[in-house]
Amino acid sequence: MRHNRRVRPSPLRSAVGPAIAALACVLLVGCGGGDPSDQDQAGDTNVFAERAQTLVEKPRLEAAAKQAAGDGDTQEAAALERLARTPTGIWLTPEAYGTDQVGAYVTGLVAATESQTVPLFVLYGIPDRDCTGGFSAGGLTADTYLPWVQAVADALASAGTDTAAVLEPDALAGSVACGPTDRTSLLRQALQALVGAGVTTYVDAGHSDWIPASEMAPLLEEVGVADARGFATNVANYQPVARERAYAAELSGLLDGAHYVIDVGRSGDPSGTGQPVTDWCNPVGRALGEDPGFVDDDTALDALLWIKPPAESDGECHGGPAAGEVWVDRAASLASAAGW
Repeated sequence: MRHNRRVRPSPLRSAVGPAIAALACVLLVGCGGGDPSDQDQAGDTNVFAERAQTLVEKPRLEAAAKQAAGDGDTQEAAALERLARTPTGIWLTPEAYGTDQVGAYVTGLVAATESQTVPLFVLYGIPDRDCTGGFSAGGLTADTYLPWVQAVADALASAGTDTAAVLEPDALAGSVACGPTDRTSLLRQALQALVGAGVTTYVDAGHSDWIPASEMAPLLEEVGVADARGFATNVANYQPVARERAYAAELSGLLDGAHYVIDVGRSGDPSGTGQPVTDWCNPVGRALGEDPGFVDDDTALDALLWIKPPAESDGECHGGPAAGEVWVDRAASLASAAGW
C-alpha cells in the first residue's frame, strides 16, 4: 500500500494547556460563529482572513527557552520562544476529555480567548484511530463517538464566537489502508453536527503521498464535504508545500472548488529537492515550514496553518519520546534547519 503513515499526539500526553493568550499578528481568522443562524456564513467565508488564531500556551517550550537563555544559547532560546508564540491546532481526544468533560473543556478554552481570536479545534476520536500507524491507537466505539462529537458541537454552538475545526486526521485515508469500516457514516454525521453548530469545518483528506486525489474525492463526497467549508491536507505530515498545493488544488477541482487548508508546520525542505517524504515518524532532514497565515491568491486555499504542534514527537522512532510528548531537542533542530 502506497500510504505514508502518520502519528498523532498521544491522548494522554497532549501539549494543550487550559491557559490561552491571543496572538494578534500571526494567523488571521474571520467569521463562523456558534449561532445556527450563521451556518451559511460559516461555510461561505474564509474564517482565516480577519482575526488572529488563538494561541495556546506552551509551558514546556517556554521553560526550555528560559533554560537555553540561562545556558547562554541565545539563538536556541529565541527559536524556542518564537515556536511557543506560533499558534497551532487544539487537539481534542476522548481519552483526555470524555463526553462528560469535553464540553466544559471546550467552553473554557473558547471563553478564555480574546474577542479578535478564533480557536482551531482538531477532533481526534474516531473508532480504530490511527489504524495505519499505531502510536496513537484508540478512539471511541461506534456507539459512543457521535455523542462525544455532539458534546463538542453543542459547546461551540453556545460559545457565541467564531470557531473552526479539522475533523478526524487520517480517518478517510486510513479507511482505504485498513479496510471497510463504518467511518463514512460516522464522519458524515459528525460533520453535520459541527456544521449545524456554525463551526467552520474542514474534513481531513490525507496528503499528497498517500491516497490519490481521484480516490480521495469520492470519499470526501460520501461524508458530505459539500456541506462543510472544505478539507485539510498534510495534517501532522511533512510533505513539501508545493506538492501539497498541487494535490489540494487537484482535489478541490474534483470537488467543485471546495476550499482547503494545508498544515505546513513541518513542511520545510532544507534539501530543496521537493521530493515526497516517505518517513512518517520523526524523519531526519526536515524543518519547520513557513509561518502560518491566511491566503488571498484567488485560489480555494484559505490558509497555511500549523495544525499539528511541531514540537510534539511522532512516536518512539529516531530516538523520540512517546507520541505527543514535547521533544525539545527536535523542536530546536527543526527550527535551526528552518534558519530560525
